[in-house]
Amino acid sequence: MTSKSDRGPPAHPDVEIIEAKSGFRRHLGIDVVRFRHRRFDGGWSGERVFDIIRRGGAVAILLYDPERDCVVLIEQFRLAALYAGFSPWQIEAVAGLLDHGGEGAEDVARREAREEADLDTVGALVPIQEFLPASGSLDEKVHLFCGRIDARKADAAGTFGVATEQEDIRLIVKSVAEIETMLDTGAVASAHTLIMLYWLLRHRERLRHQWLS
Repeated sequence: MTSKSDRGPPAHPDVEIIEAKSGFRRHLGIDVVRFRHRRFDGGWSGERVFDIIRRGGAVAILLYDPERDCVVLIEQFRLAALYAGFSPWQIEAVAGLLDHGGEGAEDVARREAREEADLDTVGALVPIQEFLPASGSLDEKVHLFCGRIDARKADAAGTFGVATEQEDIRLIVKSVAEIETMLDTGAVASAHTLIMLYWLLRHRERLRHQWLS
């Protein structure tokens, strides 16, 4: 079965792919692509060569308890953050890769909530948006959701994650007021987490009315 991250781009009238070859495949892949694209004046660009990092689809879910008005986040080690000059211990929302045996995005979101936080979502998930973390070099498309949970279970001590993937995850329960402070002080650097937290601040009252009525 061909992984989504192994497939080429869909055909587009404004792009001519001259050559695409795999330069590297492991946790991530890199494709070296020779191409031309249409210019705004109607003509065509000269031949260009880009390295495209192949990641495929991903899913992230913001775990929100409307009764206690709090959010459950996770903290885990991220080596790439250290290379970028940040602490390797990053505060994030639950997330995972999409390409797991044909699972849909919502199925992956629910599974990751159980694996990474030992929490089950209640009712339907609320779609937030899809976004590209780095459209200049990365093909990853991330599906964002908000899910209702009961945060009382998250108060229990312990770590979570899939042992075979060496995940070592700690839960963090924060009130919305604390989330606002974290955003103001730059305590959160994760892109998908920032998008979802700012979304929650904008839509929180609607969610509480919808879920608690």
